[in-house]
Amino acid sequence: MRFRDQKNVDACVDLVRYAAAAGINYFDTAPGYGESEALMGRIIPELKRQGVAGGHPVYVATKSNKTKPGEVRRDLECSLERLGVDAIDFFHMWCVVTPEEYRRRKANGVLRELDRMKDEGLIRHVCLSTHMAGPDIAATLGDYPFDSVLLGYSPINSAYRTEGVDGAAALGRGVVVMNPLGGGVIPRHADRFRFLATRPGDSVVGGALRFLLDDSRLNVLLVGFSEKREIDEAADAVRRFEPLSEAEQQRIRQGLNESFNAMCTGCRYCEPCPQGIPVSRYLEAWNHRQLDGTMDDVLMRLRAHWGIRADNHTLDECTECRRCETACTQQLPVVERLRAIRCAMNADN
Repeated sequence: MRFRDQKNVDACVDLVRYAAAAGINYFDTAPGYGESEALMGRIIPELKRQGVAGGHPVYVATKSNKTKPGEVRRDLECSLERLGVDAIDFFHMWCVVTPEEYRRRKANGVLRELDRMKDEGLIRHVCLSTHMAGPDIAATLGDYPFDSVLLGYSPINSAYRTEGVDGAAALGRGVVVMNPLGGGVIPRHADRFRFLATRPGDSVVGGALRFLLDDSRLNVLLVGFSEKREIDEAADAVRRFEPLSEAEQQRIRQGLNESFNAMCTGCRYCEPCPQGIPVSRYLEAWNHRQLDGTMDDVLMRLRAHWGIRADNHTLDECTECRRCETACTQQLPVVERLRAIRCAMNADN
């Protein structure tokens, strides 16, 4: 999804080939990423035959966000054709943003269809791609034996999803991390995250990736690449990886506390709301305003990661009872933030 110019086919293919030469062997795409699957199909069959640097096999992952079995199968068939492969290594039930959404797809028979396609050899691993909070992820993994879970995880939001990562580790499921650099927030705010660079010569990106590489519960980091220097930087972080010392871990913990003392850590003590408002999701989106500085980033985060559009009037139900503020361990101005988001959503609608 990070291809800079999808019309420049040669440049896109060359970027993937360069990544393979660096030893990268897990490639993630989706039918919603423009022409990404078709572009990957120009190079993936070749890499499947040859492997990547170091002799490692190549794995390809894609997804379907459809809610009915027949639609999911059609998505899979189209992905197979575009990618030029006989089977998808990791096929995801995609964009599950709430437990209710998961239960709806399950009730419709999507999981049964995924099992059938796996039995037919069209899928090698059935996976979950989700933006849910940690406890909901853990519960979902306990409900169905997904082979792995794809979730957003970075130094910014690790507290919000660590319970889900713990649940996956306890069940022996794979954990694939999307947005390990906070969707680009960390490199865009390098000065603020300088504490992640704990060693001489470290870049902030390298330090952020080491923070995740040091976590034995995580199996794959999906770093988005738009140019070769970004591949070099990420690959170098892996090559140079050595476990964090206790002093380095303490420095990072201190930096996180100091940098995020006004940001929601995702503990969810603010919930449940008497009006049923998913307070923690709005506060997580607000974090991006503090980092990127615009309300548009908040609305985009709500829409893209939580499925909450501007025409959603849930916040209109807020009575400003301040139960959430009382429960907040950081004493954040929760009501003030919810009020600002509500005004922005109403203005955008």
